[in-house]
Amino acid sequence: MQEFIKIMLSVLILLTGFFIGNYLAKLTKEELKYGQIWFKRIIIISLVGSAISLILKNDSLLFSFLFISVVTSRSLKKKAVR
Repeated sequence: MQEFIKIMLSVLILLTGFFIGNYLAKLTKEELKYGQIWFKRIIIISLVGSAISLILKNDSLLFSFLFISVVTSRSLKKKAVR
């Protein structure tokens, strides 16, 4: 039961990444043009890190890497819409 609660809290925090990513994309419009290649690299590194932490069964690293990739991908998504 305690493990389930920990996972659910992690998922809720991960879902807040969507809102934080949208907010940061609105706040830093000028950085999105020049840093797009770096954002893509950060997403790739985060997804690789989350796959490795999934294999190693380290939940805290898994959700940390996923949070980073969600926030960064939302910034790129906002850039593409404008």
